[in-house]
Amino acid sequence: MDREVRVIGVPMDLGADRRGVDMGPSAIRYAGLTDQLEAIGITCTDHGDVAVPRPEKSDPDASEPSEGRAKFFLETQQVCGRVASVVESTRASGQFPLVLGGDHSIAIGSVGGVATDEDIGVVWFDAHGDCNTPTTTPSGNVHGMSLAAILGLGSFADGWAPPSSVDPSNVALVGLRDLDEGEKRHIRDAPVTAYTMSDIDDRGVTDVVESALDVAADGTDGLHVSLDMDWLDPNEAPGVGTPVRGGVSYREAHVAMEYVANCGNYLHSMDVVEVNPILDTHNQTAELACELTASALGKRIL
Repeated sequence: MDREVRVIGVPMDLGADRRGVDMGPSAIRYAGLTDQLEAIGITCTDHGDVAVPRPEKSDPDASEPSEGRAKFFLETQQVCGRVASVVESTRASGQFPLVLGGDHSIAIGSVGGVATDEDIGVVWFDAHGDCNTPTTTPSGNVHGMSLAAILGLGSFADGWAPPSSVDPSNVALVGLRDLDEGEKRHIRDAPVTAYTMSDIDDRGVTDVVESALDVAADGTDGLHVSLDMDWLDPNEAPGVGTPVRGGVSYREAHVAMEYVANCGNYLHSMDVVEVNPILDTHNQTAELACELTASALGKRIL
């Protein structure tokens, strides 16, 4: 990459069940993100953190969608609007938006901000589909609805999320292994492309990631990558709120990000989410988040 990276923190845990993920941006910074990126010749500036209301000062059920349930519905919408505004201004200034979470609901804002005036493809690295809606969610947690909100599925069709030009046919989910019944239906019905861990087992991670990038790049102007750290196996990334056994290995994750780096400046933005230092071991997950981000932005072994 030949552009300046702007780090944007979003200390958000309103969309998750377990507290602590709001400390993710600080943990990733503390793990040496800027040093790792500058070591490969990337200039970094830090925007600081987007303002997020404290859950103790809000009633999770005070604002509700027209049907179904979504905790902190209004607060999440407001935060994602702020994130979208910062990401959009970052792109307008010629910088690369690197958004640090926080729970995965923040991707509603990061994708909304980069996909305002351009057709953007999305590659979603995650154990979960995040395609529930307020009427299908078993938990009411918006981090499990973030991709549905971006795509305007179900009750999100009323324009609740920041507007984006993302076409579902240019969305690829990679590494799925834990899906609710409602979101299975949404994934089957929407023209997204889904790759499960079984696909990675059968085809290998490089073939799957290459195919996912092709899906996202087909007729689009650029690419957004959303990396949920629970995509990795919990042995590699223990500090996440919703760990699921059977994820990708350390090297599989790195080679996937190296394939992302091969996209060069076609990669327009990235978010890294769901690092929870309370559940982590010696900041292991945050350190790995730094390494994988560096790989996605061009770091190589040799």
